[in-house]
Amino acid sequence: MIHSDPVTLIHDFEQVAAFREEAAKAGRRVVLTNGCFDLLHRGHAAYLQQSAALGDVLIVAVNSDASVRELKGPLRPLNGEDDRAYLLASLRCVDAVFIFPGPRLDAEIRLLRPDIYTKAGDYTPETLDPGERAALEETAAEIRILPFVEGRSTTSLIDRATR
Repeated sequence: MIHSDPVTLIHDFEQVAAFREEAAKAGRRVVLTNGCFDLLHRGHAAYLQQSAALGDVLIVAVNSDASVRELKGPLRPLNGEDDRAYLLASLRCVDAVFIFPGPRLDAEIRLLRPDIYTKAGDYTPETLDPGERAALEETAAEIRILPFVEGRSTTSLIDRATR
């Protein structure tokens, strides 16, 4: 489905939780992923398309600006949280986007209870944040690590741009 206004796919957490409940009642499999998505690039697009193909609904949780600074340092993010959410919501494969405040998503995972949780191949199940992994195990979410697109990362883009 093509959405004419990406803003309609950006929600607060309560709206996303209600959206998830509606999907569950309709028997739709919900895929959840999260990240900073600071500079949207081909690696992100491939990863999000692969994530969406695993279920019926793709929900993307975006780190807040404060949490990106905490995770990546004081010079990040390059794009603000509203812009990052808008760009993600512009992608045809994304069904809902929300911005989460903390550096970790464990509380949101427990409440959303995704059927499937995806991360890019620069992670392994063992390197996932322990709190997030515990939340995923508690909710019986299937964890899928998707192939990493070599040479396609925000860090590599920043490195090339600042040389």
